[in-house]
Amino acid sequence: MTVARYFSQDYFEARRRFAEAGERAGAELASHRHPGFGPDGETLSTDVAWLGPRDAERVLVSISGTHGAEGFCGSGVQLGWFESGLAGELPDGVAYMAIHAINPHGFAWLRRVTEDNVDLNRNFADFSAPLPPNAGYEELAEALCPPTWDDATITATRDVLVAYVEAHGRAALQAAVSGGQYSHPDGIFFGGQTPTWSHKTLKTLFSEDLAAARQIAVIDYHTGLGPRGHGERICAADPQSPGLARVEAWYGDDHTCPALGTSSSTEIRGHNVIGMEAAAPQAEVTAIALEYGTLPTEEVKLALRADNWLHLYGAVNSAKGRAIKAQIREAFYQDADDWKQMVWDRAVETQRLALAGLTSKESETVG
Repeated sequence: MTVARYFSQDYFEARRRFAEAGERAGAELASHRHPGFGPDGETLSTDVAWLGPRDAERVLVSISGTHGAEGFCGSGVQLGWFESGLAGELPDGVAYMAIHAINPHGFAWLRRVTEDNVDLNRNFADFSAPLPPNAGYEELAEALCPPTWDDATITATRDVLVAYVEAHGRAALQAAVSGGQYSHPDGIFFGGQTPTWSHKTLKTLFSEDLAAARQIAVIDYHTGLGPRGHGERICAADPQSPGLARVEAWYGDDHTCPALGTSSSTEIRGHNVIGMEAAAPQAEVTAIALEYGTLPTEEVKLALRADNWLHLYGAVNSAKGRAIKAQIREAFYQDADDWKQMVWDRAVETQRLALAGLTSKESETVG
């Protein structure tokens, strides 16, 4: 049997199997009920499995579904970690916390965003202060999210984006489109104007479940950026921060940092590590996003724009709607055995390095 068996076909199967695998592994399970419902009125929940001592000072945290439709990947790793027996590798005094589908609405509805059309990984801004502007997005907003979606529109808007690249460069386009924006609630990469349910839930988990922790390693699973099947270890920390120093100590040169220009990701506003650190101020949080490539970037962005149009103007259950949902699924989940094997191998290596980092002398001295 291959590792492909760890990966589920939808949110509801993933949720059931996660709970069953966690229970068999002896984990303590908890559910946080989402106020919304699935496409057919189903219950939605963020589920949590805890393995190891409750008062552990060192905890490995894995997160799936920050961007809902990307949840297939992280959920598969979390399920496999329990089913394979690797969860039994925990060093003495170290706990493992698996947060399954932190954005259950997006996972269930095959959307990257939450029920508020918010990008959860842009939603940890300081909402008590003026929100950061994004002049590039303002310029491109109409082209990125047009009211019609057909071949002629796609071609015309692509010409606008190409002209922007010619005038400002490809990096400027990436920053404008995906860096995060707070001015267009119906647009893509919208960071919101208040904390979402998923934002509040994540901070509650860090403030309550991790109250005893002094060292927290976070691996947040993402897909859709970079070469197919490659897991890029992205650290969103500032270049001079202790968090980046710990990532360097734990993972060596095999990591990237958007602030240093070494990542396939642009610098993003309001990322979730900000919330983790604020909710667990007593701990050193060493966090990475493990980002796996799927399709070429332009195809992924096109799928996101199509999905945005669909939920504003289209009908999800139409032939066009189903085609767009298939496009979204392919952009964030490669239902192929070789891709799943690459995901799994990189995840196991990374989680083992994180556990080693938690128990290393460097984790006691760096930062």
